[in-house]
Amino acid sequence: MKLTILGCYAATPRTLTNPTAQLIEIKNRLFLIDCGEGTQVQLRKNKIKFSKINQIFISHLHGDHFYGLIGLISTFSLLNRNNDLHIFGPKGIKEIILLQLKLSNSWPNFGLFFHELTSNQSEVIFEDDKVLVKTIPLKHRVYTNGFLFEEKLDQRKLNIEAVQKYQIEKCYYQNIKNGKDILLDNGTLVSNNELTFDPEKPKSYAFCSDTAYNEAIIPIIENVDILYHEATFLQSEANLAAKTMHSTAKEAATIAQKAQVKQLVLGHYSTRYDAISLFKEEAETIFPNVLLADDGESFEL
Repeated sequence: MKLTILGCYAATPRTLTNPTAQLIEIKNRLFLIDCGEGTQVQLRKNKIKFSKINQIFISHLHGDHFYGLIGLISTFSLLNRNNDLHIFGPKGIKEIILLQLKLSNSWPNFGLFFHELTSNQSEVIFEDDKVLVKTIPLKHRVYTNGFLFEEKLDQRKLNIEAVQKYQIEKCYYQNIKNGKDILLDNGTLVSNNELTFDPEKPKSYAFCSDTAYNEAIIPIIENVDILYHEATFLQSEANLAAKTMHSTAKEAATIAQKAQVKQLVLGHYSTRYDAISLFKEEAETIFPNVLLADDGESFEL
């Protein structure tokens, strides 16, 4: 699992900072989370093969989280994309995108599918044989969701030495990886635990932006490997955070502590501050394992 930060600053793009967009790579699948202005440029800068992106998750309909979407869709068409593209986002995202495509007479030459979200409860919105994605209902000025990405448990791993010891033929390997015991020709039943190793523990990533402090999300994100939580303000501007329904670094750290996550990544910084290191310093007074997102930064699990 690899997380690449394409943009992590609040409100408007600047010369050296970009609005929210992230790419999460899970078992050779690429998922784009939010698509602020300039996202496709950031994808190129980070040498990401964005033709492999088949699912895009939009948290809410504030411009700094989706204004790059129509440009990315248009570029996909220009590059003669063939794969279907699925967009998950709040009700209204379909109308916004289709109107732009209609008035510009720029209909894509690939399947474009919208999955509009309206529930205020956590729900599974995407699932395949490797990954499951759930919504994390957030508390913002408009309808907003975060997203929880969970790996599914892999097959068991062959213990080659044990398999060769019992001279088991290769045609049985798949059954063994599926967890089955093996009956030898001499009538001996060999336990699967002797023939395999446990698979790696599935990893999880929770994306939470934008939101006011909201303890209701704790049961959903509990014990995740990495939590990205917005920290638009420092505690000295807690009044602004409350007014705009954003969080402070201290509040993000409090959520991380109460949810017992393994690692907290902060982002969505207001550009009013001179250094983002201030956010880490504040959060570490509450929660020890804090990293700072920054444009172009990557985190591997």
